[in-house]
Amino acid sequence: MKSSRALLLLLLFVAVAFGAWKFFSSRGPGAADHLTVYYTKLDGTTLGRWPVSLRTQQSGESDIEHLHNMVLYAAVQAVAGPPSDVSAIRFPPGTHVLGVNVHGSTATVDLSKDVTSQGGGSFGETGEFKGLVYTVTGVPTIQAVQVTIEGSTVATLPGGHLELDTPLRRSDF
Repeated sequence: MKSSRALLLLLLFVAVAFGAWKFFSSRGPGAADHLTVYYTKLDGTTLGRWPVSLRTQQSGESDIEHLHNMVLYAAVQAVAGPPSDVSAIRFPPGTHVLGVNVHGSTATVDLSKDVTSQGGGSFGETGEFKGLVYTVTGVPTIQAVQVTIEGSTVATLPGGHLELDTPLRRSDF
């Protein structure tokens, strides 16, 4: 009686372990069903956040394509900012993502020239890019963000407050 109960428990354990393995392995490495979009609150230092849904990797979409699409989505969401009823430091009107590229653990985010019209000085520049970097580095495997403007690497924005000629990391803020 004890041996049949032990065998039943062992089989139940194996079935649960197999089911858990199957569930988590089918999601792929670093797979997620949501992304946290960050924005900088008006105090200039505190990060606000809200989750947005991510689509799953589509049939026929390679891992590289899926990563590219997640980075693009993250960058677009970060530049768009939180809902309009949320007080936040925002990118200048008209700023949009022209494209993204991923090289290893660095994502390059190409922004429109509208980003150069930021009028909030170092406070505004730091706030907008902090949200962008935190959001994009929330994508699995991405650790740094290189910002380009209209396809070109620039040393700084016209205000000269934030160095953009090297990749930005969370630790830079």
